[in-house]
Amino acid sequence: MGDKTQTHPGAAGRAVAADRPASVRNVVLVGHSGSGKTTLVEALALTAGAVNRAGRVEDGGTVSDHDEIEHRQQRSVQLSLVPVEWDGIKINLLDTPGYADFVGELRAGLRAADAALFVVSASDGIDGSTRMVWEECAAVGMPRAIVITHLEAARSDFEEMTRICAEAFGGEDPDAVLPLYLPLRGPEGPDGHAPVTGLIGLLSQKLFDYSTGERKEFEPGEDQLPDIEEARNRLIEGIIAESEDETLMDRYLGGEQVDLKTLVQDLERAVARGTFHPVLAAAPAAEGAKQGLGTVELLELVTGGFPTPFEHPLPEVAAPDGKPREMKPCDTDGPLVAEVVKTSSDPYVGRISMVRVFSGTLRPEKTVHVCGHGLADHGHEGRPLHEADEKIGALSMPFGKQQRPVTHAVAGDLVCVAKLGHAETGDTLSAKDDPLLMEPWQMPDPLLPLAIRAHSKADEDKLSQGVARLVAEDPTMRLEQNPDTHQVVLWCLGEAHADVALERLRTRYGVQVDVVPHKVSLRETFAEKATGRGRHVKQSGGHGQYAICEIEVEPLPGGSGIEFVDKVVGGAVPRQFIPSVEKGVRAQAAKGVAAGYPLIDVRVTLVDGKAHSVDSSDAAFQTAGALALREAATEAKIHLLEPVAEVTVLVGDDFVGAVMSDLSSRRGRLLGTEQMGSGRTLIRAEVPEFEIGRYAVDLRSLSHGTARFDRAYARHEPMPPQIAERIREQAGDEA
Repeated sequence: MGDKTQTHPGAAGRAVAADRPASVRNVVLVGHSGSGKTTLVEALALTAGAVNRAGRVEDGGTVSDHDEIEHRQQRSVQLSLVPVEWDGIKINLLDTPGYADFVGELRAGLRAADAALFVVSASDGIDGSTRMVWEECAAVGMPRAIVITHLEAARSDFEEMTRICAEAFGGEDPDAVLPLYLPLRGPEGPDGHAPVTGLIGLLSQKLFDYSTGERKEFEPGEDQLPDIEEARNRLIEGIIAESEDETLMDRYLGGEQVDLKTLVQDLERAVARGTFHPVLAAAPAAEGAKQGLGTVELLELVTGGFPTPFEHPLPEVAAPDGKPREMKPCDTDGPLVAEVVKTSSDPYVGRISMVRVFSGTLRPEKTVHVCGHGLADHGHEGRPLHEADEKIGALSMPFGKQQRPVTHAVAGDLVCVAKLGHAETGDTLSAKDDPLLMEPWQMPDPLLPLAIRAHSKADEDKLSQGVARLVAEDPTMRLEQNPDTHQVVLWCLGEAHADVALERLRTRYGVQVDVVPHKVSLRETFAEKATGRGRHVKQSGGHGQYAICEIEVEPLPGGSGIEFVDKVVGGAVPRQFIPSVEKGVRAQAAKGVAAGYPLIDVRVTLVDGKAHSVDSSDAAFQTAGALALREAATEAKIHLLEPVAEVTVLVGDDFVGAVMSDLSSRRGRLLGTEQMGSGRTLIRAEVPEFEIGRYAVDLRSLSHGTARFDRAYARHEPMPPQIAERIREQAGDEA
């Protein structure tokens, strides 16, 4: 690392394929929106020869072409794959969105990758969500490096940003986060800012000048060496501290000079183990330049220091019946196990599935078994375990707007598969005669409701298929068809996520929808005992209708439902018609008795009635039962019940007071707090669902994107009278 100066032939115009796992590196780029991830990917592609000097591929697009939605929103909204080649190594660069609403795409990228590049803007710093992702990567031991961008900004300070990264990411060991290079600055301009023109290699003690648009190596002057000595010594000590040779530190402190080859080997091993996190600098290539600043150094780190797929622990694998299966990691001759990490639609090719092959070799025209968990495992209504046999379509690698064909994909590689009609994001592909299922990766629960309805009759016919395909592509979106409110609800992660969903419905699937206010499932109950008499008597010649029943209604504890009791004596209501009365009562209860919401938690007792030997019927007593319940409601006080959710909020200690105050303002009852370590607190509360419809958005703003929450239905309970009255008035207006 740091002393390779050979040139690399261009790879533009051909698909990059790998024949063995050892020649693959899967790298995900992580960072907040605007940190420069996509620009960095394009700079790396230029340096690796995947694109020409203008940053274009043969079809005229860029190597990381965005779709229409991304152009309009001016930000990435989906995971993209850019394969490049360097020193005979295929590097799959996975560019992820930085905006919190698209964290599902980020998690898919983390699942597909073996190492991560954290992209940090020198002008914007590190946000809370990036710190959280770092901690998640640390928990699973994923190797990580840091790339500092936007060094061209007037107030950028590489050394200060490196210190901030060490504090944020180093934890108890800030010496595990150290720079491999220092920026080489040119003369100051009129504004007093000295632009970065190259890098100083701390290990090699070489200067790498990019000022001409192409990397050139120089020996440092005698006056420059003292400036890098302190940083170099600290880096060497940091590397030796991670060395597997326990005698090396003592020898070094005793004055022994450690040779460069040993340092580089120890550095690469420490990076691959995930115990040392080098900091590098990078900048896009200027117009007409062949290489962007720091891109060669970064590609050398990825190929030399990041792990091969052999070192990636295989996620748990089992048969569809749940029986565990022992698997060798990254075995090209083993049973096929691949996973769909992303699903998208192309207007010309159709559905395209991005697949990570974990075991075996994937080939086109082979029939595979598709198996998936659906959403049932996350506690929501959704597709249960689903299975199908399907033929693999063409395999390809993305280059700009084109898909370049490849003949196969070995274990450890990523590939795009065309026309897998039954496969959804997260599904497992395995051999037809040896079906397997991988443990799904964790996805955040979508908690922002978006109620929609078809704009026209033509849209109504296409709506069901459109939303089903949308949810199949995006596992962070959940579809609910609420039987109480009769609304179609898309549960999303945030407003931007919702906007993209609406745009995709319109542009991809040709469905125009209207957004309507989301309705909460309310209930009604009796607040006191009441009696009612239902009289249904009609005589208009011929066969008439005759049924009279008298009931008593009393409230029950929450969760009791509707209880029907028969206390008729003397045959006032013939035995065959008592079930008819109950049926009528339950039908009316389902419709509601005050504001049109289902009635719950009451006991209805049939105490008396009358019948006619000829004119009484099942239908007549059903009607009488319903009338009796409605009359009882006019004589009693009716409570309107709202659903209450049990809410847990995991938030940084700095925001605990603000979050608790906000929950109280939402009519929430605070149940307690619990310290969770790492400067975080878990807050438990019960909050009416009326008050948390937009809580996903509001909490993000309140906590600067660092908090997350979960909700679960607790019970229905009476609403405050003033709110209940307003709801009744609205129900009357709609009627």
